[in-house]
Amino acid sequence: MRSAYVERKTKETDIKLKLNLDGGDIKIDTGIGFFDHMLNSFATHGRFGLEVSVKGDLYVDEHHTVEDTGIVLGKAFAEALSTKESIERFGSFYVPMDEALAFASVDISGRPYLVFDADFPQERCGGYDCSMTVEFMRAFAFNAQITLHLKSVYGDNSHHITEALYKACAHALRLAVKQNSSNVLLSTKGVL
Repeated sequence: MRSAYVERKTKETDIKLKLNLDGGDIKIDTGIGFFDHMLNSFATHGRFGLEVSVKGDLYVDEHHTVEDTGIVLGKAFAEALSTKESIERFGSFYVPMDEALAFASVDISGRPYLVFDADFPQERCGGYDCSMTVEFMRAFAFNAQITLHLKSVYGDNSHHITEALYKACAHALRLAVKQNSSNVLLSTKGVL
């Protein structure tokens, strides 16, 4: 079973997260409606089971809640893929959403890196500051120890741009974690 349960408690957030790379229930409660919607889209399109409960210092703003959720999701992802044998390792995907088009490419490499290229015409989507998208993706990529490239090719609506990025990331990850029958680690170095 490729799954993990991670808890993280700081003075700013208290997070409990369960991830199953092969599917399962989706229950999201971060206290930020739009962020819940993005995580739900991420889980649905990645075909992941994801249960997240976050109590964050939203009286400050949403930064700690969003970034720390990325940290915990990344740690869970790394734990669920403790052995990287028999996975495809790479995945890339385009997602259109009305006028917006987003692209994601991932390498489950053990080398954390993020390239993020997106502009948001509107600063906010409900209670979510769109600038938090890069913070979430950076925290996720570095803690999952993956290389992640995300690009908004174009778009006029920040809701559509943001959602297309989350969905493209999920689809790329779904392809990368897909199991094959090779029992081989896809690396010329012999280690990821």
